[in-house]
Amino acid sequence: MANLSVVLITTLISLLPILTNSFSPESPTDRRILVLLDDFATRSSHSIFFNSLQNRGFELDFKLADDPKLALHRYGQYLYDALVLFCPAADRLGGGLDLAAILEFVDSGHDLILGADDASAVVIDHTSYAVSETDGDHTLIASDNFIESDVILGSTKIEAPVLFKGIGHSLNAANSLGLKVLSASSAAYSASPKSKLQSPPALAGSAISLARNNARIIISGSLDLFSNRFFKSGVQKAGSSKKYERSGNEQFTTELSKWVFHERGHLKAVNVRHHKVGETDEPAMYRINDDLEYAVDIYEWSGTRWEPYVADDVQVQFYMMSPYVLKTLSTDKKGVYYTAFKVPDVYGVFQFKVEYQRLGYTSLSLSKQIPVRPFRHNEYERFITTAFPYYGASFSTTWDSRIPEDVAKNCRQYETGEEQNLKALIWAKLMGKYATTYFRDSSPLRS
Repeated sequence: MANLSVVLITTLISLLPILTNSFSPESPTDRRILVLLDDFATRSSHSIFFNSLQNRGFELDFKLADDPKLALHRYGQYLYDALVLFCPAADRLGGGLDLAAILEFVDSGHDLILGADDASAVVIDHTSYAVSETDGDHTLIASDNFIESDVILGSTKIEAPVLFKGIGHSLNAANSLGLKVLSASSAAYSASPKSKLQSPPALAGSAISLARNNARIIISGSLDLFSNRFFKSGVQKAGSSKKYERSGNEQFTTELSKWVFHERGHLKAVNVRHHKVGETDEPAMYRINDDLEYAVDIYEWSGTRWEPYVADDVQVQFYMMSPYVLKTLSTDKKGVYYTAFKVPDVYGVFQFKVEYQRLGYTSLSLSKQIPVRPFRHNEYERFITTAFPYYGASFSTTWDSRIPEDVAKNCRQYETGEEQNLKALIWAKLMGKYATTYFRDSSPLRS
C-alpha cells in the first residue's frame, strides 16, 4: 500500500481566498471559543481537554449544535475568536450557522477544530494496532509516528503512542501547505470493518497546514481522540513488549491545541525602518548607488508574553519586478534583524519585501515602497578616470590653437637667414596648413 497518514488535519480549505496577516492580536490567549456539542454529555466525557483550555485562559461557551439561537457575529462584530465542532451526529447546525458561515468565519482569520466521525468507514491497520481484549478488528490504532516539529507539538517528546479510532483523511499533494501530523503504517486503509473488501481500499490519511490568512484549522477523524477514556487508557503497540500506563493522547492534543490557538508559533513584525548609512531619518527616496541600512523587529508569542524570535534565515528583498538585492538579515538575538547594502544602479519604484514562511509559524509578509532616482546633472563626478585620454586631447587642442600666432611672430623676426628659415620650416611641418599658408611666398619653403 502507498503511505497513509492518520489522525489530524489542519488544512487550507481550497475555497478560501488568499489573504495575509489578518490575524495579529497583541494577546493571542485572550480568546473566546464557541464549543458546539451533540449533547452536553460530551462536556463531561471530554472534560480533561476542555479544562486544559480553560486553565490556559480561554473562555469556553458550550452550546448544542441545534440551538436555534446560534450566531457567530452580531452587528458586524464576531462574538468568538475560535470554533470547536464536536458534533459529528448533527445533520445541520441551528441558528444562522451553515457551511458558508463557517467558511466566512475562517476567511476572517479565526481558528477551527472539527471532530468528525463515521461508523461506516474507519481506519484499519493490521500492523500498528493497539493491543486490546475487546478490539479484534484492528480499528483501535496506536501510532507514534509524529511530525518532527517543536513548534507544532512542543519541545517535550511524546513518549507513549496515541490511540486513535475513527475515519482517515487523504492528503492533497497539490496543497503545498499540507503537512502530516501523525502517520499510520503503509498497511493502513479506510473501510468498513463489517464488509468484505472487493477491491483495494481507498487511500486514507491526514495533514496539517496554515491557511494563507494565518487561520489554523484542525480536522480530527475521531472524537474519541480528545476523550477522557483515551487520555487515561494504557497502550501497548502491536509487536512491542512495552506497555504504557497512559496513552500520549492528552499530551498530543494539548500541545496541538496550543498551536492551533496561536499559543505557539505566532510571530509579529514591528518597527520596520530604513535609512542612509550614517543617518537616522527615513528618506522620501534614495539615489542610485546610495548605501542604506534596513532593520525590522520580530517577536514570537511564548504563551504568556512576546519574546525575541531568533533565526538565521530571515531575508529581505529590494524588489522591482524581480529582486535586485537579496540579503539574509543578521540578528542581535534580541529580536532586531538588520542588514546594509548599496542601492542598485537602476532607478524606479522599489520595495523592501520580507516574505517569511516556516513550518508551523505564522507567515510574515512585509512590504514597503520607496522610489530610487538617478543622479542629477550636477551630482556626477567632475573628472572620471576612464575619460583622462579625452581630457588630455582637449587640453592639447587648446594649446595647439595658439601656435599659429607664435609661428607668425617668430617668422616676422627672422625673415632672413638660413637658420631662421629652417626653424620656420620645422614649425610649418608641425602645424601643417597654418605655417604653409603663412610662408606661401617664401622661396626656401617652396623647395
